[in-house]
Amino acid sequence: MRYRLTFVAGVVLGYVLGTRAGRERYEQLKKSARQFAQNPAVRNTAESAAQQGREFAGKAYHVVSDKVGDRVPDSVADRVRQLKERATHNGGQDDWGTSNT
Repeated sequence: MRYRLTFVAGVVLGYVLGTRAGRERYEQLKKSARQFAQNPAVRNTAESAAQQGREFAGKAYHVVSDKVGDRVPDSVADRVRQLKERATHNGGQDDWGTSNT
């Protein structure tokens, strides 16, 4: 999915930069992109994907921590604790401004 989005973004960027249609076409594309991003279905899908990613990361964390156990250097363990604390004190927001619900 990530590669498809990257490809689409590249095509759009190439078209915008390479077009000779002028400012009017650029504004039209910008308006369409804004409408797409503000579509409730798109926003719900993005939030759902983010939630699934967080759940998967949580499961992966537990699997890795069970297998690795105490073999992790203290510096790495301290860094993970710092990141977890920062995430819990971030007011329910991640770095992208979406909720962690």
